[in-house]
Amino acid sequence: MRILIAEDDSILADGLSRSLRYDGYAVDVVADGSSADSALQLQSFDLLILDLDLPLMHGLGVLRLLRQRNTPIPVLILTAADTIEQRVKGLDLGADDYMAKPFSLSELEARVRALTRRSAGNSTTLLKYKRLSFDLNGRVARIDDQPLELSARETSLLEIFLSRCGRMISKNQFVDLLCEWGEEVTPNAIEVYIHRLRKKLEPSGAKIVTVRGLGYCLEAENRSDSLAA
Repeated sequence: MRILIAEDDSILADGLSRSLRYDGYAVDVVADGSSADSALQLQSFDLLILDLDLPLMHGLGVLRLLRQRNTPIPVLILTAADTIEQRVKGLDLGADDYMAKPFSLSELEARVRALTRRSAGNSTTLLKYKRLSFDLNGRVARIDDQPLELSARETSLLEIFLSRCGRMISKNQFVDLLCEWGEEVTPNAIEVYIHRLRKKLEPSGAKIVTVRGLGYCLEAENRSDSLAA
C-alpha cells in the first residue's frame, strides 16, 4: 500500500511517515498543494493524507481537482481549524475522513487501516485463503494458526496478492505499489521477492501463478474473507 502525505509541517510529516513506514506502508511526502496535485497526476496512491492549510494551493483545491479527475483514492483530511463548516465543505468535495490537530497517532493509524481496507475492497480485518490467513491490522500471516516468517517486503507482497486475489499484477505495478520515490527496486528484484514468497506459501496450498509477459496472480478459487474475532 502506498500513501501520499501532503503536509507543510516538516516535523509532523516526518513523524507520520516514520510511523506509517513502520506499519509497512510505502510513504511519499510533499510540502505544498501544487506538488501534491502534480504527484497525484503522475503516480497512483492507495491513500492521500491531506493538510488543508498548504502553501501554493489550499488543500481543498487539491481535493477538488482530484475529484474532478474522477480519481477514487480515499482522502483523510488533517487540519488545525476544526469547524463544522469546514468539515462539511471537505466531505462535500469528496473527502472520506477528517481529523483535527492535534490528534492521537494510534487513532490516525486505525483510520488509515480502515480507509486502505475499504479502498482495496476488504470489509474485514482477517483474510483467509486455503490454509493461509492474514491479519490486516497486525500484518501477520499464519498457516494453520502458525506464524509465517516473512520479511517486510514479502509481507507487503502477500497483502497485495490477497487484496487483489485472482487479478493479474505486472512487475511494474508491484514496483509502483511497493516503492517510494528514490527507491531503486527493479522488476528483476520483484521477481526474486515473489520467488521467495512462493516457496514460503507452498505448505498453505496458496499458488502464485506466473503468466509470461503479463505478471503474476494469486489463484482465486476457494478464497474466503472472514471477520476477525
